[in-house]
Amino acid sequence: MSVAAHVACVLLAPWPLTLLSRHHPRSPVAVLGETRRVLFACPEAQLQGVQPGMREMAALSRCPDLHAEVVSGSAASAAWAELLEALYARYSDRVEGRQAGIAFLKVSLKAARDLAAALHVPVGWADSPEVAHLAALRAKSGEVRDVTGGQEKFFLSLTPTEHLHVLGVPDAHTQKLKFLGLRGLADLMKWSAAQREAFLGVDVGKKVNRFLKGERSGAVAKYVPGQIIEAHLGVDAPLLELGEAEAALQDLLPSLLPELRGRTAAYLTLHSDTLGGRLSATRPLKWPLDDAGLLRMALLTLQDTAALPLGVDAVTIQLSGLQQPARMVGLWAGIAELEVTKTVLDRFPEALVRVQWLDPWAYSTDAQYHWVDWQTGALRATKMTPKQAPVASRSQRRDTAVQQVLAFFEGMAP
Repeated sequence: MSVAAHVACVLLAPWPLTLLSRHHPRSPVAVLGETRRVLFACPEAQLQGVQPGMREMAALSRCPDLHAEVVSGSAASAAWAELLEALYARYSDRVEGRQAGIAFLKVSLKAARDLAAALHVPVGWADSPEVAHLAALRAKSGEVRDVTGGQEKFFLSLTPTEHLHVLGVPDAHTQKLKFLGLRGLADLMKWSAAQREAFLGVDVGKKVNRFLKGERSGAVAKYVPGQIIEAHLGVDAPLLELGEAEAALQDLLPSLLPELRGRTAAYLTLHSDTLGGRLSATRPLKWPLDDAGLLRMALLTLQDTAALPLGVDAVTIQLSGLQQPARMVGLWAGIAELEVTKTVLDRFPEALVRVQWLDPWAYSTDAQYHWVDWQTGALRATKMTPKQAPVASRSQRRDTAVQQVLAFFEGMAP
């Protein structure tokens, strides 16, 4: 049974503030403009009095721990492109991110929940990008707002006026609607189409009218990756048989593998040039893959194009969604640097233990390692720790030997 995939909206706006918050997770942050005035401030900084438009010194006087920084446009654009590449490589081949901070992708509900938990951001999941965006605006961080299965009409009736910018309504018109007492989209639905066009303007009014009639934008387009590894092979005679194509791919693929340089690719795209034009197909890749596995995936992708009966004059293979495979070096690799460690040990001195390796190749577990105290390094005995006989000191062993000799000469049993 296939899992239904809908449009998910990942809300990371304003993107410069989100980017700065991830670089400094333990302090309140604010993004400054070129004139050193606050453009965006995190909720923690706003609670202490930092507001947009405030000068840097005034913001620091209200929040001494504030980290204020100018985020350049080039750095924000590069980070956004890197995030889109990661979404394309890990979640879906249909990703759109025209506006920095708002990404749309076609995924299942389970993938949307994983994405919200991984990025700890609000995610909306609906049948169209517009409704998914509205759902993301009303979702909590780390959670998914599901607006599918007949929930759309009721959900749209509760859309507040502040969220009408998703439908293209300018902020100036939003303020006018608030002044007139309109609280949301439900009040705007009571107007006629002519009234909406007269108040919002012809272009915006027609767009809102089409949305209210049920017209939605198209599906999320396929993502065009920025990093692609490509190899091309032309043949003298058209390829008509699968065996001929396999031999050609065996000559083509070895030139691709060295270009990976230890990276993995999420998708394999194959273009077949025939007399009737170019036929293409794409398949996701699941690593690890050896040479034989990559050849098998290329053959399956070639069969998906159905180009062999027409005769293949040239073959082009592209590997996209490149990423470096992650390696986990430890469950809590940086636990000694966490502030919570000291707090836990102050309250519960025996809460943490370390592993002291004795012999990793030993047959019994107690000979391989044992648990020691986190602070003192003393052996932490457990129920599984074997009990060892007490070892006598040198003086005790000497006294025992003397008593045995005396008992022998006296004719007594030792």
